[in-house]
Amino acid sequence: MGIVGEVWRVGSGDRAVGEILIDDADFPWLSGRFTAGEAYGTVRELFARELALAERDDDREEWESAYDEIRRRVSLSSPDGPVPEFLLHIEGDRAWFRWSDEPFEDSDQ
Repeated sequence: MGIVGEVWRVGSGDRAVGEILIDDADFPWLSGRFTAGEAYGTVRELFARELALAERDDDREEWESAYDEIRRRVSLSSPDGPVPEFLLHIEGDRAWFRWSDEPFEDSDQ
């Protein structure tokens, strides 16, 4: 089975932030429909801030700080289990991300 159609899960501790139904795979990015879970409200503003900073592209340190907070509070799991490294964006009912079994190099983010 291909990646399209898979459901990936976003969590915060033992609470569900949401699910991503993959509908596009454009290596290295996957994207899909995001369905919010019970804990999404606790991190919604973190994702909004991170995305706004990424789009500004004028202060990488501020973006990194915002994304570090997301990484502290959120986990991502494939259908096979948790992934150790990821870069995830959520906006409305869409989510897009890349992931790795190894840490990303700074220049790849």
